[in-house]
Amino acid sequence: MPQRSWNAKQERQYEHIKEQTRERGSSEGRASEIAARTVNKDRAQQGQTKQSSRTSTKDISPQRRGGLRSGKRQGPGGRTKQQLYEDARRAGVKGRSKMTKAELEKAVSRS
Repeated sequence: MPQRSWNAKQERQYEHIKEQTRERGSSEGRASEIAARTVNKDRAQQGQTKQSSRTSTKDISPQRRGGLRSGKRQGPGGRTKQQLYEDARRAGVKGRSKMTKAELEKAVSRS
């Protein structure tokens, strides 16, 4: 278990997400990473962490996002404009504040 500060429910959630991700074909390491990030984001949103990023606390829950992005609905999937903007910021893309979501997707994929 990557974290000792998780409660029993969070540990079960971690194992469940990890197992489901492995069944969908991800590697063991990637499955562990996805599961840990999901549980840690929940903890940050509930105020159980000492530090948390703004996107962790202001964004929708990982469970809700998974449902929205799972391909079971009509419309675009993938990352949100805010997530793309943050990726562009980290990559040092110039002019990102005036870009549309599509332009951000192109810029992030190039860098």
